[in-house]
Amino acid sequence: MKILMRALLSFVAGLSLISIAACTSPDPGDSSYAEERALIEDLQARYMFAFDFHDVDKYLSCFTEDGIVDIVGMKWQGHKEIREMLASMVRETPEGESKPVVKEEKKLYPATGRHNITNIVIKIDGDRATGRAYWFHYGNNNPERKAVLDSYGHYEDEMVKVNGQWLFSKRLIYNEQYEEWIGPAENPCW
Repeated sequence: MKILMRALLSFVAGLSLISIAACTSPDPGDSSYAEERALIEDLQARYMFAFDFHDVDKYLSCFTEDGIVDIVGMKWQGHKEIREMLASMVRETPEGESKPVVKEEKKLYPATGRHNITNIVIKIDGDRATGRAYWFHYGNNNPERKAVLDSYGHYEDEMVKVNGQWLFSKRLIYNEQYEEWIGPAENPCW
């Protein structure tokens, strides 16, 4: 009985060691799909925060030096062109949108808007990745400052890992609010 018990304990110990070895990466530099995906989702979130809070430098840090922002054929490539595009967007904002709305002589606090991303699908191949995701925007630019869903679309992304950090090499943006920016009728996802 003692021999059988020792054999069983040895067998269980051996299985435990094999399981631990199988779950441990041989190289600490190796990463899993889940880890890479988490880093890419972090990139997507940083992009949204930077855009919504008009942080141009953080926005640019989400792109490679030669990265492309493409809004259905309107393309800006490289940090310099993207910076100029963002600056022109701020200048072109109608004055009424950037100032508080006045109702019955009472000044309202400035309106805000926030972008969100959802339904994220990512394919990772080494240091390259492609992604698809829905985005939507809600804001409160109305006299009541009520939150309103006012726009939505989807992204088609190409990303690369540079010095351990995922960056957009291209972000194609579709916006279903504008006829000329509507996405294709076929499913953009694989």
